[in-house]
Amino acid sequence: MAVIGKAGAPAKAVEAAPTPKPVEKQKPSVQPARDDQVIGFPAGDRAEQGERLRSSPLVRRMARENNIDLTDVPGTGLGGRITKHDIQGFIQRHGSEGGRPEPVTPTYTQAPQPPAERTQPTPQPQPRPYIEPPAPVSPELQGDLVPMTPMRKKIAERMVESRHTSAHVHTVFKVDMTRIVKLREKLRKGWEERNGTKLTFMPFIAKALMHGIRVKPIVNASVAGDAIQYHRNINIGIAVALEWGLIVPVVKQAENLSFVGLQRGISDLGERARTKKLKPEDVQGGTITITNPGIFGPQFGTPIILQPQVAILGMGGIFKEPVVITDEDGSDSIAIRHIIRLTLGYDHRIIDGADADQFMVAVRSYLENFNEDIG
Repeated sequence: MAVIGKAGAPAKAVEAAPTPKPVEKQKPSVQPARDDQVIGFPAGDRAEQGERLRSSPLVRRMARENNIDLTDVPGTGLGGRITKHDIQGFIQRHGSEGGRPEPVTPTYTQAPQPPAERTQPTPQPQPRPYIEPPAPVSPELQGDLVPMTPMRKKIAERMVESRHTSAHVHTVFKVDMTRIVKLREKLRKGWEERNGTKLTFMPFIAKALMHGIRVKPIVNASVAGDAIQYHRNINIGIAVALEWGLIVPVVKQAENLSFVGLQRGISDLGERARTKKLKPEDVQGGTITITNPGIFGPQFGTPIILQPQVAILGMGGIFKEPVVITDEDGSDSIAIRHIIRLTLGYDHRIIDGADADQFMVAVRSYLENFNEDIG
């Protein structure tokens, strides 16, 4: 189609221009970053998969300055973020000079959350070292501090030594002393006038003890290394309680003494012990001991053996008690009897329970059926 120009002159035909295509928005070309424009991150700031580790510029700067690979630093911040505290702790543990030391699992007070883009094993808390607790402080008690006397120190030493040496066992027997109590009440006044000494229950017990030793000689023995020494004589130690301690003088060769001789020997040693007139030989050489706490009222006790002996006989108090009595026809009745409890403490290393009980049966039988002349 022609286009008419001015003055009717025909104009040159102009070809219709094609409809221009919409211009596509081009992406701006990415220029490589220069060091003076963008902060460069060292390769150590990225994990093996290429993702960037969570940390602050300060942490990254500290890592560069100390030549530390941040992949070696466990992060305890939110999402596994490496905090200033983490990098400082890592530097204190491993130093700041080169190399990649083995990562150390920190101790967390609260388990961290693993990062979303990376799964990390939950670190196990390290066991805390055991700290010895301080000894409790006892409140100061009011009172007087009195040193032990030499005698008390020696008693304590020997008692502990005996416990550590002998295998202590105790057996207790009830003994009917009615026959002896009545005999003593009947003869006491005239007997003391004739013999010039008190009549106590001790010589009766000593006589019964020697009768039991004749039945079971093992009770009057001692341990000598791997052997047993049976003593030829019966040297009876008589424990005497004093205001300042306990002492055990010895009646030597008691098996050769009469009833009166036994009582005199026992009374003499007791008196000299109370007046501090004993000689060293008076407290040596005992082979078996009798102790009488019964004068203070106990039913019985469990005495400690006096070394190197292997047996000790303890006397309880004598009390009136109801007892079932069986007559010759087998009929039972209840009677009031004088009862004592005797305790034998023995060394189980060489004395068996059967021997100890048989010894006590012999002692009981002698006392309940006593029929000797007492002089």
